[in-house]
Amino acid sequence: MSWVIAVALLIPLAGTALGSAMVFFLKKEINPKVQKILLGFASGVMMAASIWSLLQPAINNFEKWDYRSWLVPGIGFILGVGFMLILDYVIPHIHINKQEEGVKKNKLSKTFKMMLAVTLHNVPEGLAVGVVIAGMMNGNLNQQALLVLSAGIAIQNFPEGIIVSMPLKEEGLSKWKAFLLGFLSGVVEPLAGGLAILLTAFVSVILPYTLAFAAGVMIYVVVEELIPEANDGPHSNLATIGLAVGFVLMMILDIALG
Repeated sequence: MSWVIAVALLIPLAGTALGSAMVFFLKKEINPKVQKILLGFASGVMMAASIWSLLQPAINNFEKWDYRSWLVPGIGFILGVGFMLILDYVIPHIHINKQEEGVKKNKLSKTFKMMLAVTLHNVPEGLAVGVVIAGMMNGNLNQQALLVLSAGIAIQNFPEGIIVSMPLKEEGLSKWKAFLLGFLSGVVEPLAGGLAILLTAFVSVILPYTLAFAAGVMIYVVVEELIPEANDGPHSNLATIGLAVGFVLMMILDIALG
């Protein structure tokens, strides 16, 4: 089981690293149309993972007519959204569309704020993987469900790695520094996953809450960050197409293999 846990924690980071490595092969910033498709794709994957990998297991933890089957996931989901609202308000960061959020009075560089924006995206994904690992350790979820979730997140981390590293290179950073910062933005995922395991694995009663919590933070990122950025400017229909493809792909992986 230990090797499964290690692989599940590191696969999403590998996706980010491979995406960030594209700075060595792409000559200029990614085409805006392609960027919209990739952002939409990432949104679809995260939405599907939130439903089938996180919320559904939280609901299935209880009997069909048990009021806790809707109350507990509802509470966990709202707590997850609230958690991300606080982080979004406190942590200074700059989005792909150059919009700055968080505490404004700080001396952080523009580059570092861009990196923080992607790091915020990666925290929920790491939490999601860690919570599902805890569920597997408690016997509530199987290895297939864990590996499918981890692989799905890695798939959407690949374009996300491109999207963060290429703008950093365009800002004047060297290819190696842009790659390193993109990679470091993904390191938070296994760290967040480890934290989620520690909080959940040994207190199985809170597992349904933490599953829904992870779904809440992931949906927050999709609605607050990814979809608005994907729909900014012309050709927003490309983002919708990407979302549909990502959603269906993750749904198939989760239902067929999970």
